[in-house]
Amino acid sequence: MDPVELATSCAMPPVLSRSAVAEQPRCLRSAHLKTDTFNVTAVAPYQAMPVAGPVITHHKSTALPVVEPHPELTEEEREARVAEMIGNYMKKLAERTHHHMGYPYNLDFDYGLLEGLTKYSINNLGDPFIESNYGVHSREFEVGVLNWFARLWEIDEEEYWGYITTCGTEGNLHGILVGRENFPDGIMYASAESHYSVFKAARMYRMQAEKISTLESGEINYDELKAALIANSGKPAVLNLNIGTTVKGAVDDLDRVLEVLKEAGYSEDRFFIHCDGALFGMMMPFLSRDAPMVTFRKPIGSVSVSGHKFVGAPVPCGVVITRFKHVMALSSDVEYLNSRDATIMGSRNGHAPIYLWYTLTRKGYEGMRRDVERCMRNAHVLKQMLESAGIKTMLNELSNTVVFERPKEEAFVRKWQLACEGDIAHVVVMPNITVEKLEEFVADYVQSRARVSIAAAKRVACEAKAAEEELEA
Repeated sequence: MDPVELATSCAMPPVLSRSAVAEQPRCLRSAHLKTDTFNVTAVAPYQAMPVAGPVITHHKSTALPVVEPHPELTEEEREARVAEMIGNYMKKLAERTHHHMGYPYNLDFDYGLLEGLTKYSINNLGDPFIESNYGVHSREFEVGVLNWFARLWEIDEEEYWGYITTCGTEGNLHGILVGRENFPDGIMYASAESHYSVFKAARMYRMQAEKISTLESGEINYDELKAALIANSGKPAVLNLNIGTTVKGAVDDLDRVLEVLKEAGYSEDRFFIHCDGALFGMMMPFLSRDAPMVTFRKPIGSVSVSGHKFVGAPVPCGVVITRFKHVMALSSDVEYLNSRDATIMGSRNGHAPIYLWYTLTRKGYEGMRRDVERCMRNAHVLKQMLESAGIKTMLNELSNTVVFERPKEEAFVRKWQLACEGDIAHVVVMPNITVEKLEEFVADYVQSRARVSIAAAKRVACEAKAAEEELEA
């Protein structure tokens, strides 16, 4: 089918105002008032549409009131009420976890052995590699995790520096900050499909930034990047490369970008490359030898990943690693800690390194490899299942993110917590997503499409009946 025809055939019915609904035939009014749809302009398949206007004005969060002591309630009754509220919340978490498909979090973990740690306030203040006067920390676990990732990305322990972050965004903020501090007048280059935190970093650091368009796959447009680098050849380059974009899972080709830099006249002392590997930076090293590798054996400056994504953790966390020689540009002594600091945050979650250490110790490199292989295999299973049901899909070769037509029932989107952008949605196939869950999801999606189709057919019939009634009148 022609791309325009496909887009038009997938276009959703427009949202009508209540005044417009009142003018519709009676048989259509309730359907319009009850159906939650979006007005979508036809676009090419899998080409996300730009956001226009204030869109995040709905789905406001509700508040769970704090239970104040009440004279009519005994302490036992109050505790029972609190326990009931927590119990209801846990049931909600279990249901939401079961239907979690659109975001790249590994929910398959068990940290029962570590539950006793919650009674301790563990804070990794300052530099992970330098002890401070504060003694309730988990530096030994943190450095152990960092060494594990240093081996994964092929950099000697004496040559790297890093820390456990609060999330992938902090890793991006730190990587780009290191680049800016080493090249204060550098221009940042990143693709239009980079994570929003990348351009947030440019705003925070008051950096000049060039947003480069992408190819259909979601990769950075290498020709446009080269033209921008040549146009700004008088200034150093700070580049953000995506090791798996947020929506399409696209991987910017590091080797090709290095070739572009060379062709544009940039020597290694005039650029800094940060690799945003939030999800796939953890997975790519375990793919086949033919896959492009992100490694410090190449002239990159830093890599960051999210710890709660592929590894899985009960708290958001991440890892950032850079070269020791680069981080010295923002490292400073902190006398009252009797340590040094080059992190974004001051206080840092000391529990997170223990969670990561625990999983990596239990699984090891081979266990992580098996998880990667299963996710990649199941991503292709999902793609085949969707296509067998007549649903158009896209799956980048180096990705476990399956992109498909955005469901027209918003209730279905919310039920399965799908990440949507324009006319597309995606499922990120993580270790906790089994073939059985994929089967349940696809069956539910097919039923959703059937409901939409039946409702559309009924609207056509209703409009025809209304037209006949007008003629007879």
